[in-house]
Amino acid sequence: MEPYAAVLALLGLLAVVIASVYSLSYALAPPGTPAAGPFLSGARPEEHAMSRYHVRWYAVTLLFLAFDMEMVFMYPWALVVASVGAKAVVEMFAFLGLLMAGVLYAWREGALRWS
Repeated sequence: MEPYAAVLALLGLLAVVIASVYSLSYALAPPGTPAAGPFLSGARPEEHAMSRYHVRWYAVTLLFLAFDMEMVFMYPWALVVASVGAKAVVEMFAFLGLLMAGVLYAWREGALRWS
């Protein structure tokens, strides 16, 4: 029972800290603060939170995700490439080729043009 006592004590302390932070925030909040407004360092937002973005940013986001996934897969690959051998190198170049095809498509469609 003793190992569980430490865990329960830690969870109790965590609950007390969280409750005290929320109560302190509620007590010190300036009057008239909107309850469901977006947090913007205390300033009023200039536009609605659900305002629309230009369609160009969706393509940029997809490119970012493609390169982000490239790094997610390349790090573990770099750790095991020496032990796996040439098969791992061929598979990584195939993966990079697929990503490059996506980048070339985005380039052709004008997703990388900023003006």
